[in-house]
Amino acid sequence: MDVTVAQVSAEACGAFVAAARASRGLHHPWINPPDSAERFEEWLDRLRRDDQEAYLIRHDSCGELVGYVSVSNIVRRAFQSAQLGYGAFASHAGRGLMTQGLSTVIELCFHELGLHRLEANIQPTNEPSLAIVRKLGFEREGYSPRYLMVDSDWRDHERWAIRTEIWNPS
Repeated sequence: MDVTVAQVSAEACGAFVAAARASRGLHHPWINPPDSAERFEEWLDRLRRDDQEAYLIRHDSCGELVGYVSVSNIVRRAFQSAQLGYGAFASHAGRGLMTQGLSTVIELCFHELGLHRLEANIQPTNEPSLAIVRKLGFEREGYSPRYLMVDSDWRDHERWAIRTEIWNPS
C-alpha cells in the first residue's frame, strides 16, 4: 500500500487548509471541504460527536495529504450504517491513491467501527468519484433528485452503497 490513514487531528489544520485551497478547481462544483482554519475547527467540533469520524490519507513516500474521508450520520443498533464523503487533493489526484485510502477506511468502518452498511451519495457528473465506488464494489441503489445543497444549488445525487457481506478488499 502506498498510503497511510489516520484520524483527523488539529495538527493537520495548516496542511489540510493549504491542500483544500490548492484543490478548489478539482473540487468545484462537487464538494467544499474546509479551506480556512475556522472551517477546519468547526469540522473538528463536529468530529467530537459520536456519529462522526474522519480520516486523512497521506502518501507514504512524501507524507503529503492525498485526501480525506468523512464517515457521518453513523446510526447504531439495528441499522449500523453511515454515510461516506471523500475528496482527493489535486497534488496526488489520478494516481489511485484515494482508492487505496478509501478502501482502508471501509475496512476500518466494517471491522473497527462495526458498521454493516456504508452509503456514498455522488453527483451524476462527478465521474472520478463514481469510478472509485465502482472499483471498490459499491452497488448503485438509486437516484435522489435535488438531494443535497452544493455550491448554493440543490443537486441530484446517485446513491451507492456497500455492505460487509459484499465487501471484498483487494
